[in-house]
Amino acid sequence: MSATSIPRRPLRKRIGARLGARAAAGPWLAGAADPDPTRPIRIIVPFAPGGVADVVIRTISPALGDTLGQPIVVENKGGGGGTLGTAQAAQAAPDGYTFVAPAASHTTTPELYTKLPFDPIKDFTAVTQIAIVPYLLVVNPSLPVNNLQEFIALAKSKPGALTYGSAGSGSSNHLAGELFASMAGVQLTHTPYKGSGPALTDLMGGHLSFMFDAVNTSLANIKSGRLKALGVGTLTTSRTVPDLPTISDSGLKGFEAITWVGLLAPAGTPKERIDALNRAIVEVIARPTVRDKLLAQGPEPVGSSPAAFDATLRSELSKWTGVIRKAGIPKVQ
Repeated sequence: MSATSIPRRPLRKRIGARLGARAAAGPWLAGAADPDPTRPIRIIVPFAPGGVADVVIRTISPALGDTLGQPIVVENKGGGGGTLGTAQAAQAAPDGYTFVAPAASHTTTPELYTKLPFDPIKDFTAVTQIAIVPYLLVVNPSLPVNNLQEFIALAKSKPGALTYGSAGSGSSNHLAGELFASMAGVQLTHTPYKGSGPALTDLMGGHLSFMFDAVNTSLANIKSGRLKALGVGTLTTSRTVPDLPTISDSGLKGFEAITWVGLLAPAGTPKERIDALNRAIVEVIARPTVRDKLLAQGPEPVGSSPAAFDATLRSELSKWTGVIRKAGIPKVQ
């Protein structure tokens, strides 16, 4: 376990900052059973250190702790594709001191796992979608295509000949490929790997035709010429790669393939704490220093309302359940 805590300051400054933070947080302490400004807020990241969710939470947590006047402790609880740490959060007391920062797999694991120890909707209360990370459709430079339409035409002319890698069966970039094949009406061959890194290496080595990869890991290889990008999986122009056309605007209307990082609380957490934390996060990620640091690493800040994030979760769950069932992806026992 590792922690991100608010650094100590001289007593007078700490008192002044804490009073100001309490005023800003407002309802955070109102009516609390344990209104202790020294009690840490725990954010469980259900993945190993260094992943997108971990990067996002550790980027915003110092400023968030200052705003709320509470220490923020970040705990990595990886395993089970994010299910172990998420299950722990679902079982935590709904007192406003424990949260979980899931990624897009939160809405795919229900259809991929035979037994899931939590309900992705009913056992949680949405706080906010903090950021999204676009997937890019990247190809080996030797593939004789320069845009999406040429890529689809090639795939249709050679059914099953184009191969793509992923982080494993049921991973987000695997599902992006299945969604693409369904919407484009093409046959593609999927090759699962133990992580996106080895798949990306094989793509650059000419052993794969293409891949859906997160912008933060592909961008340097695109700039160096080791990969060629044909489109981005966001519905609107990406702030990270503004010159790259969206796949949706290039012929597959409505295609969206992204991963995201959000924040959830155990079901039953007081609404005033959900709302206060939402306001604090929205304010923090709008700061130029925080926003620019996130963008430099790949994630694009969002800051949705609790209601909007809840609607996103339900929509994503329905979408990816359909993709998984249509593709016939086997469940994890």
